[in-house]
Amino acid sequence: MTPELARQIATAIVAHYLTVKRDLPWRQTRDPYAIWVSEIMLQQTRVATVIPYWHRWMAKFPTVSTLADAALDDVLATWAGLGYYTRARNLHAGARVVVERHGGTLPDRASELRTVKGIGPYTAGAIASIAFGERAPLVDGNVARVLARIGGIEHDVKSTAGTKALWAAAGELMTALPAHTAPGDLNQGLMELGATVCSPTSPRCLVCPVAGLCVARRTGRQDELPVMPRRKAASELPLLARTLVWIDTPPGGVVLARRRAEGLYGGMWELPARDAVERAGVTVNEAVVATHAQTLTHRRIETAVVRASAPSLVGLDDPSYDALARFSFADAHQLGIVAATDVIIRRYEDDPWSSIPQRSHSSSSS
Repeated sequence: MTPELARQIATAIVAHYLTVKRDLPWRQTRDPYAIWVSEIMLQQTRVATVIPYWHRWMAKFPTVSTLADAALDDVLATWAGLGYYTRARNLHAGARVVVERHGGTLPDRASELRTVKGIGPYTAGAIASIAFGERAPLVDGNVARVLARIGGIEHDVKSTAGTKALWAAAGELMTALPAHTAPGDLNQGLMELGATVCSPTSPRCLVCPVAGLCVARRTGRQDELPVMPRRKAASELPLLARTLVWIDTPPGGVVLARRRAEGLYGGMWELPARDAVERAGVTVNEAVVATHAQTLTHRRIETAVVRASAPSLVGLDDPSYDALARFSFADAHQLGIVAATDVIIRRYEDDPWSSIPQRSHSSSSS
């Protein structure tokens, strides 16, 4: 696009944002840490869901240092329910990097922010522009949709060519921004436009501030752009089948194992895996007492639960786990717990196991 066209688009988006922006709690602060937390939580999660989690998180971990000092169990427990737990683990690890390398203060440049674990190009651009006023562009899903439609970008937005074209367009808008305008307002304006007007289906072009400058609107291609890769059907996703064990030990409650920080469900608690329990010398009943199916973005998980009895806690010598403990049901729900295990515990509380398998299915992001 020409510099003049870029200036018109950027100016219109900022003016629209300042007029209609939603009153969100993280927009009331310039604290880079608070903005960092909000941007990570908002990845693949709706704003309405994030708001109470953000308030709870900031109350419990108000600074980078308090987060860095926290135990991973506390971090995951506070995150519990938001899904995509790698985000929480990376926030925790990133906070420790900031404390160790930057004295607990987030860097003020996007290029430096990207050296912190868990901060990618988009998040770095958001923090740098909103908190520090750097002219740093950004592209996320909402912004990609806006830019692809405005500029008529024909490439698959997930492809190398598409990614390059989108970041180039975002950079052109940022470069063309008038000197007196806050870079963070442009970036938040792009995000706001994608979230509230330029929606994936049925975009509200009649109220769009750049409708007259938009290639997709002018050519009637709003439903064709952006070009997206074909999404795999659930049946095409790889299947992970797991068998977990409900260990009956006095005085009751539930026995959970904590997975090591690396790998699937790192740092989270779950019913222990059957092979680990059997290696500890505990005999497992073959009857399945519950099943749970989940469809994640990249895989399907089918979980079966069997029972075993043990007079006391056994030691699990398994590379997947670093702790084993018995919890009351109330305490278990306060942990960072794998979604399937949480569902299974709640079902048991409602109706303790009988000989009839109980089935459930969900779509999840754990």
